[in-house]
Amino acid sequence: MKVLKLKKYSNYYIVTLSNNTSLNVYEDTILQYNLLPNKEIDNKLLKEISLFNQKYEVYYKALKYLKFKLRTEKEIKEKLLKSNYKLEDIEFSINKLKEQGYLNKDLYIKSFIADQVNLSNKGPRKILYELKKLGFKDEDIHMYLDLFESDVWLDKINKIIIKKEKANHSLSSIVFKNKVKKDLITLGYDITLIEEALSNYDFQDNKIILQKEINKLKRKYQNKYNNDELEKVIKDKLYQKGFNIHDIDIV
Repeated sequence: MKVLKLKKYSNYYIVTLSNNTSLNVYEDTILQYNLLPNKEIDNKLLKEISLFNQKYEVYYKALKYLKFKLRTEKEIKEKLLKSNYKLEDIEFSINKLKEQGYLNKDLYIKSFIADQVNLSNKGPRKILYELKKLGFKDEDIHMYLDLFESDVWLDKINKIIIKKEKANHSLSSIVFKNKVKKDLITLGYDITLIEEALSNYDFQDNKIILQKEINKLKRKYQNKYNNDELEKVIKDKLYQKGFNIHDIDIV
């Protein structure tokens, strides 16, 4: 059979053959096999062309993933495997992407850390954990993560504390402080920096919060206890919630 004509669509061609069939092939395949009009193709060559073109189908699929955002080698490989592509074609694509600079390990790590520092509440340990999950080694991550000094993390911690304090409408100062500490540890901050930041805040029990809690407890228990018993129950409950006994007596 012979090649009759070629028609280009974006990055691939439709090659019409003399046996009334057609092939969808990439430009790389056209160049590799010189698929121009009058080119003779037998079944053996046709199979070879198909296998070669499959490699580039996988490559362009991977390239499409990278158009939306930076991705790791691990992410690309997992996505392509889900599409049931052959492993050897996936490896070919990944190697080609590396050669062309699309899978730049250092650029990915550097960009990922910068985004997390500037756009999220995550601390260094959480960032390290997430990058390790993506397949990067500790030493490669620390090369860029360690560029951020403790002042950067302290500033982020303080912003989180201030935001949480403004949003606190029910917790006593002790419970609030313990919850904030737990939340910051979960976000991946170092306990030493957390303690340092919290030591600069003199959290006081909010009288409005305390009054709300008293009213809530009163509604809950007023039909169950008389006045003296009710007062004792409310005080005990408030004390258990971490409110200061002096403030409880005043309110």
